[in-house]
Amino acid sequence: MQQRTHTLLSPAIGTRRELVSFHFGPPGRGEKIYIQSSLHADETPAMLTNVLLRRRLAELEAQDMIAAEIVLVPVANPVGLAQNVLGQFVGRFELTSGKNFNRHFLDLTKLVANARESLGSDAQRNMRILRDALRTALAAHKPLTEYESLQLELLKLSFDADVLIDLHCSLEAAMHLYTSEAAWEQFEPLARYLGSEASLLATNSGGAAFDEAHSLFWWTLQQQAPADKPIATGTIATTIECRGQRDVTYDIAQHDADAIVEFLRSRGALRGEAKPLPPLPYPATPLAGSEQFYAPVSGILVHRAKIGDRIRAGDPLFDIVDPLTDETTTLHSHTDGVLYMRRAIRFVTAGAPLGRVTGTKPIRSGVLLGA
Repeated sequence: MQQRTHTLLSPAIGTRRELVSFHFGPPGRGEKIYIQSSLHADETPAMLTNVLLRRRLAELEAQDMIAAEIVLVPVANPVGLAQNVLGQFVGRFELTSGKNFNRHFLDLTKLVANARESLGSDAQRNMRILRDALRTALAAHKPLTEYESLQLELLKLSFDADVLIDLHCSLEAAMHLYTSEAAWEQFEPLARYLGSEASLLATNSGGAAFDEAHSLFWWTLQQQAPADKPIATGTIATTIECRGQRDVTYDIAQHDADAIVEFLRSRGALRGEAKPLPPLPYPATPLAGSEQFYAPVSGILVHRAKIGDRIRAGDPLFDIVDPLTDETTTLHSHTDGVLYMRRAIRFVTAGAPLGRVTGTKPIRSGVLLGA
């Protein structure tokens, strides 16, 4: 294992933050696997999973069982880790700009415009040409802020990965994942090993999140390429939501780390035979089909359904109780599916997001991600 340090742009005199990456296996042979955690810095379950995964990979490397290049970034957001305001941990948004740390990544297609003139008839060679162009462009790119510097360093570490896994968590949630329709077949084994209660599929969910900065880049180039200049897929990417923010236990994190190990075995990135695939808890559904619920009024929030419950249209999900008038507003599902995430705070203002239920029919368009 090699540990590398990547210095971020200093935002002010006398300050400096660093991004740390851990590198396993032989670079340049087999696939490159990139796994990071807690880009939203307050999503601690993902970080613990990455810690236990690093321990296991160190053991496997000592046994000469690693057949790919594997890069781990356990703390993908040292900037957000330092944002503690009056006892409240603010890890999702940068306090200086208000920007979400997992939005607004560079549009990589703009960085390789000139390289597309060099493409030929070999799809794999074209992919390598574009990767080389990305490497050069990212090395030359100059960030203006610490926020941009962090995003740039993450892209430099991950742009040439064959498989990208971005570990997150939600507020209160069942295990679930996001990926593209094109990559679902390859990530379904991971969903099975994880026991994912919901698998949400979208090619472009909006917001320029980290995973889609990679997967949408390759999909877009493939769609635009003429028939005589095909492009092989450079990166498949997924975001794994490791349940809710309070689900920080060794048992849970070990389960998720073991699931990733089995997935890597199934791809040949780790030597040895992978365990048989368990059943998929719930079929994959379009992200555009998930029903999102918002508070029509303010009041005390009472949950009527548990995380992971199978929901039928008409089931009551939330009560909002007005403590002054004693009036209760009940929200019902319009969708059959799984309640895969919900709000952690138990008092809401009007318009506050409450939770989401999977659905099989697209009912939304535009930006599909939350803020």
